[in-house]
Amino acid sequence: MTVTEETDGSRYLVRSVSRAAEVLEALAAATPGHGMSVTDVARACGLSKSAAFATLHTLCQHGLAADDGEGMNRRYRLGMALARLGVRAQEQLSLRDIARPVLAALTRQTGLTSRLAVPEGAHAVVIDQVSNGERIQIELRMGTRELPHCTGLGKALLAETSAPQVRELIERVGLPRRTDHTITDLESLLAHLDDVRQAGYALDDEEDAEGVFCIGSALRDHTGACSGAISVTGLKLALPSWRYQELGRQVRQAAEEISVRLGHAGPPLAS
Repeated sequence: MTVTEETDGSRYLVRSVSRAAEVLEALAAATPGHGMSVTDVARACGLSKSAAFATLHTLCQHGLAADDGEGMNRRYRLGMALARLGVRAQEQLSLRDIARPVLAALTRQTGLTSRLAVPEGAHAVVIDQVSNGERIQIELRMGTRELPHCTGLGKALLAETSAPQVRELIERVGLPRRTDHTITDLESLLAHLDDVRQAGYALDDEEDAEGVFCIGSALRDHTGACSGAISVTGLKLALPSWRYQELGRQVRQAAEEISVRLGHAGPPLAS
């Protein structure tokens, strides 16, 4: 068994396994229904034809790849064993466990309390948080149901739905005023959500509580669907506008990292 020794990060990588992973990624990128020839795979992965064939043959033996046709017409595709493994991977998945180290890093990076929420009906329900450890704490409780129109978490989730869905939801829950900064007009909210989608994060600037801001960004799973949102929360204290933008980028990047860990590999679905 050959082990690469090129860098500290690749020290324990097994070349044959890395090659197999690259071949699977190439097969995954193939046009549905067409498959790939050995030559196609070799070209895509930078391999010799013999190495590509040996890897494909091994993957087929384990059901991780499959082939159709004979000779020069043989084409390879992903094997159905991957579907079974994918289901098991989802069964073993815990959003809280996956998000927790990223939340901890986000809190260290920003100095703010970070939180994780999942959608429940019209609301965002907080299921985990990492405190910044400061003596003066904003009252944030686990299990809190965040309103959809005036909180960072709520707006991040709301922005993942279409305009007709937003209208239907607001018809049910309304737009209750929480502070003088709360958006209470539906058309204004719809326009605001367009900005959220463009930026990739939502800002609650004293819209839910005076003197408190919250910045949230949505999470996406392996299907591209929204699976939750994360946020940072802090006291406003005359925070400059450029700081909101910096925090927004940090929260968005953390959300993207969690999404990758959830299996998301492509652009967000259009709202």
